[in-house]
Amino acid sequence: MKTIMTVDDSASLRQMVSFVLQGGGYEVIEAVDGADAISKLNGREMHLFLSDVNMPNMGGLELTRKLRAIPQYKFVPIILLTTESHPEKKLEGKAAGATAWIVKPFQPDQLLAVIKKVVR
Repeated sequence: MKTIMTVDDSASLRQMVSFVLQGGGYEVIEAVDGADAISKLNGREMHLFLSDVNMPNMGGLELTRKLRAIPQYKFVPIILLTTESHPEKKLEGKAAGATAWIVKPFQPDQLLAVIKKVVR
C-alpha cells in the first residue's frame, strides 16, 4: 500500500483529505504542520506529501525545501494544497521543489486523479 503524509493545521481538512485518500486505497499519516511532519518521518517510506502552504511553526514552502534536502525524500512528489492562488506563490512553490499545486476547495475526484498521476 502506498503511504501519503498529509500536512495541514486544520483538523477538519486533514480529516476530509484522509477520508478521500483512504477511500482511494492509500495509507495516510497526518501532521499538523511542517515541523510535525519532519518529526513523524523517522526514515519511513513515503510515496507522496500533500501539504498546506500557510501553517504555524513551519509552512508548506519551508517543508518542501527541507524535504528536498533529505536524500530519501528528494524525489518524492509534493503537492501543495492551499487557498493561495497567486502566480508568485505558485512560482515560489515550484522553486522550493513542489510537484503540483491544488487550490482549495478541491474536488475529491480531482485530488485522487492528480495523486494517481504522480505516485509511482
